[in-house]
Amino acid sequence: MDYPEEVLHRAQKVRLLLLDVDGVLTEGRIILDAEGREIKQFYVQDGLGIKLLQREGIEVGLLSSRVSAPVSFRARELGLSVVVQGEIAKLPLYERILREKGLRDEEVAYVGDDWVDLPILRRVGLAVTVPEAWPPVKRFVHYVTRRPGGRGAVREVCDLILVAQGKWEGVWREFAGF
Repeated sequence: MDYPEEVLHRAQKVRLLLLDVDGVLTEGRIILDAEGREIKQFYVQDGLGIKLLQREGIEVGLLSSRVSAPVSFRARELGLSVVVQGEIAKLPLYERILREKGLRDEEVAYVGDDWVDLPILRRVGLAVTVPEAWPPVKRFVHYVTRRPGGRGAVREVCDLILVAQGKWEGVWREFAGF
């Protein structure tokens, strides 16, 4: 795993990973059935990465502009500590989360992919986007994942934080049995 030195330095301070959902935790497609029920597809390796971060004491949360029952279900399944849906203006929600958790900007990593994410991406200590992000967004982040949104990007960020904080090797050895 090869990450830029500045990105590793920023990731060392992260205590909370916040994620946008559509385009980051999913591929960004919205599938509706004949009755209007939404179907989302989540990548299992992203889920494992989130669980590994939580196990190492790093909180993970979601900030989505849309309200989605499948997202609520997945968040409960993963035991996420922060789940906020249905607000297009995410910055006031982010600031509320910081106050409630007693965190500073440099202790937060955020992964977003569109204009609505820019106010947070410009504030956090580690700003990340995915390769399919709306192109102007990429100018405002510290790191663009190699893996696509909804297909490993979140796992890549989880691994990055674990590596930067010197926790990845121990987790790897424990799970791989070395």
